[in-house]
Amino acid sequence: MEKYPFTVIDPSAKIGENVKIGPFVTIDGNVEIGEGTIIDSNVTIHSGARIGKNCHIHSGAVISDIPQDLKFKGEDTLAIIGDNTHIREFVTIHRGTASKGKTVVGNNCLIMAYCHVAHDCVLHDRIIMSNAVQLAGEVVVDDWAIIGGGTLVHQFTHIGPHVMIQGGSQVNKDIPPFVMIGRQPISYMGINSVGLNRRGFTPEQIETINTVYRAMYLSDLNFRDAIAKIEAEIPASAERDLIVDFVKNSPRGVVRKI
Repeated sequence: MEKYPFTVIDPSAKIGENVKIGPFVTIDGNVEIGEGTIIDSNVTIHSGARIGKNCHIHSGAVISDIPQDLKFKGEDTLAIIGDNTHIREFVTIHRGTASKGKTVVGNNCLIMAYCHVAHDCVLHDRIIMSNAVQLAGEVVVDDWAIIGGGTLVHQFTHIGPHVMIQGGSQVNKDIPPFVMIGRQPISYMGINSVGLNRRGFTPEQIETINTVYRAMYLSDLNFRDAIAKIEAEIPASAERDLIVDFVKNSPRGVVRKI
């Protein structure tokens, strides 16, 4: 482990091989940091942090501080960060509460400067959060989602996979898979076809996604009737079923087209 002066590390912290820790870093007990991770200057890592391999945590970030939740009573909870994830300057990631017991950021994510990930959020893999995105408590973000800078996300919201959200959005509804969201108030703007092409979706898969969303957003049907029509008329596929299941199981309701 490479370590600079003026850094305080609790002796009980578990630090992997080839970890680099900069100056003015504080690492509490009950912390685990995987091999090859880089911790830049002025980072604070509190009890309950579990940081994976080959991560890079940039200056001023605070990981696993106690939640900003008045229901929190000091319970033993975690903040988990997967492998190969980059946490940029002044990001704050709070640990969980009794609700879920942990806050999770997955593998290969990029969390840009000044973002906040509140208690009990679950971020899956390969997510990009641009500068100053603010996630309230218990938000779920699925694989490959991209959230534009300055976006505010309401508590308990679910953001589906392969979604792109325009910067400055105020997200107060669930965002179904594969779509682009923007405007104010937020609205369906089409599917994320560029992202899907880049990730190897076939033209047939993309056309299925388009067909499903045309039935949902470009017809005169309400969502319940649209889903019934989709199930009756569009052949089953992984993409169709993912969208249908997401909409059916959304307690907040999904974003609409304005």
